[in-house]
Amino acid sequence: MGMKVTEKTEQLVQPILEELNLQLVDIEFEKEGKNWFLRVFIDKPGGVDIEECGQVSEQLSEQLDADDPVTVPYYLEVSSPGAERPLKNKQDFINHIGHSIYVKLYEPINGAKSFEGVLKAFEDELVTIEVRDKARKKDTTIPYQKIANARLAVTFN
Repeated sequence: MGMKVTEKTEQLVQPILEELNLQLVDIEFEKEGKNWFLRVFIDKPGGVDIEECGQVSEQLSEQLDADDPVTVPYYLEVSSPGAERPLKNKQDFINHIGHSIYVKLYEPINGAKSFEGVLKAFEDELVTIEVRDKARKKDTTIPYQKIANARLAVTFN
């Protein structure tokens, strides 16, 4: 049931987001305790505000009521993905070159399964991250298909 709901929600929300110049980050449909939650994460350069989340929520709610893809009672939540938003696709990587990121890998590279650093490049299916190794910085190149998950990383200098 979860995949069908998220796919249908994506079809319904995409035109709303395009009209408002917003981007879809992720959709989750999950049960927590006895309640179901349909969560839609949206963003734009510079971030989204509460009014934009409310506007998307209102319009999406009308679409969901009309189309009715969810067969159980649920709560709809529309929000920003937060400061450590996930990087879900290749375009997310391209859009966040120059930002600090954290990646986890399916298999180790040079003995490590996770890296944190500044995203330097995304070219030819390769992600280049500048990581700190003690006092010096070095570039690490990771094949995109080896990344299990990735997110922006908040750093404090």
